[in-house]
Amino acid sequence: MAGSGHIAGVVNPPSKQKYQYWTGPRPRSANLDGWLKKAKEHPGSWWPDWLAWLQRLDPTEVPARMPGDGALTPIEDAPGSYVKVQA
Repeated sequence: MAGSGHIAGVVNPPSKQKYQYWTGPRPRSANLDGWLKKAKEHPGSWWPDWLAWLQRLDPTEVPARMPGDGALTPIEDAPGSYVKVQA
């Protein structure tokens, strides 16, 4: 469980040490307070631990694409028609 939403995690990279996350046993119910009593709090971002987990699964890395390098063709101009869809 993370102490911030995904936007805060992007805006505040792991080096900022602004948030925390918790790890613990697999939940057996919807009782968050009970789970938190058994969980361990970790200071900082969960990103470095997630990256280490991914690298254990497969250490292969590929170079990042440069935005606008022509590798992908835009579907449409921003912001995109999906933004205007009403449910």
